[in-house]
Amino acid sequence: MRHLLSMRDLDRDGVLSILDTAASMHDVQRREVKKLPTLRGRTVVNLFFEDSTRTRSSFEIAGKWLSADVINISGKGSSTSKGESLRDTVLTVAAMGVDGLVIRHGASGAAAQVSQWVDAAVVNAGDGTHEHPTQALLDAYTMRARLGDLDGRHVAIVGDLTHSRVLRSNLICLRTLGARVTVVAPPTLMPSGIATWAATDGFETAYDLDEVLPHVDAVMMLRVQRERMSGGYFPTAREYTVGYGLTRERLARLPEHAVICHPGPMNRGLEIAADAADAAQSLILDQVSAGVAVRMSVLYHLLASSGAGTAEGSVA
Repeated sequence: MRHLLSMRDLDRDGVLSILDTAASMHDVQRREVKKLPTLRGRTVVNLFFEDSTRTRSSFEIAGKWLSADVINISGKGSSTSKGESLRDTVLTVAAMGVDGLVIRHGASGAAAQVSQWVDAAVVNAGDGTHEHPTQALLDAYTMRARLGDLDGRHVAIVGDLTHSRVLRSNLICLRTLGARVTVVAPPTLMPSGIATWAATDGFETAYDLDEVLPHVDAVMMLRVQRERMSGGYFPTAREYTVGYGLTRERLARLPEHAVICHPGPMNRGLEIAADAADAAQSLILDQVSAGVAVRMSVLYHLLASSGAGTAEGSVA
């Protein structure tokens, strides 16, 4: 694997390889000394042009626990704020001899473009409304830890589908693992051309959340991204919650074994009630924990030398 720009870069074996390695990496988090020598001598730059807490922090921790030298650069603190182009910024950073670039950018396709400019391995940490592959991997890892093999499992993805890069990566990842996926949203937040997309990629669409919930193994609530909305996608926040929020009443409609996911950050009281976010079947904090392990696995697969040995050997 040269870069991780999209979930389409991975077939089923590739996904499972990353998830299996992540399981080994997750054991490191439970140790008193959380440090491996795997990427000693490697340099990773986290280049974030959009605000982030979970993704940026977990990539930083992942790199440091693998003994890489990690440098964080934000768009607001870089020369792009002075008018420098993305290309010049990236080439300047790459010229310093870095081995990996983790990039988040507001423009769809930015990570793929960067990968054509540099020799370093590039990880897409979210590009516009396009994709967020490591989020999909950690979501799959978290669900598998609770539900087992996802082949044949039914996952509902609910909420602001139009503006979600998490949706696109999860659809590819979950379908690659054999899961049945239903996307649920009001008509105004269904992506354009959803019917053709669904027929091509093999997922289902629905507009009635109450009909879907009793039949799922997992429900993933997506954040309403009001900062990306330039118009009125729904009349009021209250109306959205009544129609598509995971409320206390809807929580009771879920099967007992079903789990709740949310990629964060959450709008409590809008797309998800506190009762659901903090319920026993909620995996939201598990997703955060899994994020470090999965991103350690991704960095390992991209940057560890061929002589580094197996993942199991590296974490033993």
